[in-house]
Amino acid sequence: MSELGEWHCEKRPFPKNESFTKVQENVSETGSLSIIVLGASGDLAKKKTFPALFNLYQQGFLPSNEVYIFGYARTKISDEELRDRIRGYLPKGKEGTEDVSNFLQLIKYVSGAYDAPEGFQALDKAISEYEISINSAEGSSRRLFYLALPPSVYPQVCKMIKNYSMNRSDLVGWTRVVVEKPFGKDLASAEELSSQIGELFEEPQIYRIDHYLGKELVQNLLVLRFANRFFLPLWNRDNVDNVQIVFREDFGTEGRGGYFDQYGIIRDIIQNHLLQVLCLVAMEKPVSLTPEHIRDEKVKVLQSVVPIKDEEVVLGQYEGYKDDPTVPDNSNTPTFASVILHIHNERWEGVPFILKAGKALGSRKADIRVQLKNVPGDIFKCQNQGRNEIVIRLQPSEAIYMKLTVKQPGLEMSTAQSELDLSYRQRYQGVVIPEAYERLILDTIKGDQQHFVRRDELKAAWEIFTPLLHRIDNGEVKSLPYKPGSRGPAEADELLEKAGYVQTHGYIWIPPTLA
Repeated sequence: MSELGEWHCEKRPFPKNESFTKVQENVSETGSLSIIVLGASGDLAKKKTFPALFNLYQQGFLPSNEVYIFGYARTKISDEELRDRIRGYLPKGKEGTEDVSNFLQLIKYVSGAYDAPEGFQALDKAISEYEISINSAEGSSRRLFYLALPPSVYPQVCKMIKNYSMNRSDLVGWTRVVVEKPFGKDLASAEELSSQIGELFEEPQIYRIDHYLGKELVQNLLVLRFANRFFLPLWNRDNVDNVQIVFREDFGTEGRGGYFDQYGIIRDIIQNHLLQVLCLVAMEKPVSLTPEHIRDEKVKVLQSVVPIKDEEVVLGQYEGYKDDPTVPDNSNTPTFASVILHIHNERWEGVPFILKAGKALGSRKADIRVQLKNVPGDIFKCQNQGRNEIVIRLQPSEAIYMKLTVKQPGLEMSTAQSELDLSYRQRYQGVVIPEAYERLILDTIKGDQQHFVRRDELKAAWEIFTPLLHRIDNGEVKSLPYKPGSRGPAEADELLEKAGYVQTHGYIWIPPTLA
């Protein structure tokens, strides 16, 4: 306000959010696309990466006149030998044989070491020859490098890509790198790995893949929460008693005991998959669906998690795990863990989040259970039958259902637990639910990082679990034995009860039939 009492408007620059400082703009999503699968002869590439690429090809997302796929590995084999190895893993539909043959012709193989320039120079030459063959202007091509490799070789492979196989110019085209978990073993190793890769590529070029974020029901979480009015007033500490996020497998390490023993169930499942789900369940509504806005809110959740207490952790190891000759006889590595997390913020203060995962259990499933508090003034005397729950079944038999109390049909006023049910198999008959890897690879091609883990997000996740993991590694927290095919250690059920979860007795959710 001036001395004369007049108001003046002054235009000032809007402060930039730090998370947007390096976002690439005006990036081309047209022109030649080269997808390079490093570790092409390995199990991950054969079982997940190539089948996902084939499904995208079948659906028209990878047109044969724009896309070429390169396999790279140390194994000395021919193009045709790689195609033969992949062929058996590709799904065959009505036009299966012809589609498979046409897809396999898009694949070329280059052999070379992961730490020597010669192989990557040969790879670059092969990619450049393809780009020239379709008259792609220099610098306008797109190169996607998928590292289906152990994290130990990420730094040297990324260095080779940076020095010898990058797109010549980022003016129009791009180079993107997809890296698989496990991304480190603790905070220090994850930060070291992030720094090594971060020195070579900008954050918008790095896609840290967590395939759980590509699952249909996980992707439905934001829509379910923020597009439905009746969930908005319920989703807080005033109404929610506890939240469970559960992952169960009915088989053990299946010959991978030596590898699994280096990581354990917390590093393998809880610190990444289940923690990512927790973020989507607990986060505040983002400003928009822009990837950075969503990832900003996820980071806020992780930074609000208080340190884990040992008395709120139960570890287990199934009997027979150490029979695997590759597993040390004195191994304390957990194959089961139940961990209670607390989020210190206005929405979730006092609400326990129970993350539970295990191998060799009595069932195979993954779900989210949001259990509501008891109804005050229970005039029907039905609280012993169970509480209201919102259940999101991630796998198998994808579904969203709400457990609620209703009157049982008949002349008497008696109550029972039932559900309002959206089962995907029944509601969306004939609709193929995409595999997680398909969706995430397509997102990478489109440059959409919403469903990938940002560096600060990764750091915050490791900060939560690293102290506990070090105590486990030092033998300070012991794994309890449990029988294969059981629910896990009995102490885990006691911890669940202590957290306030009320079991619904006599109720079993049955997926609806198609009839």
